[in-house]
Amino acid sequence: MSTITTEPSQKLESRSGADEKLMKSPVIKRSIVIGGHKTSVSLEDRFWIYLKDIAHTRRLTLSKLVAEIDQTRQHANLSSALRVFVLEYFREKQK
Repeated sequence: MSTITTEPSQKLESRSGADEKLMKSPVIKRSIVIGGHKTSVSLEDRFWIYLKDIAHTRRLTLSKLVAEIDQTRQHANLSSALRVFVLEYFREKQK
């Protein structure tokens, strides 16, 4: 069973350009239980949105998709594996 919860990150980052305002980072930290083990994954909000879209297209829950990526990942870091998965998914879709 896999579950996901969300905690918005409170990190701040500066914007480049004429106006150096501080803004909230789009990084979202989610707690995920995969195979009975709880882990936290931090990804930019846009990657979470894409993962949800891909899961919907494949008729999977987000938890199930993340679990599948975790089982087949070749990267030591789950966050990196999720980013690479999204990039490869859209790269293949453009062919």
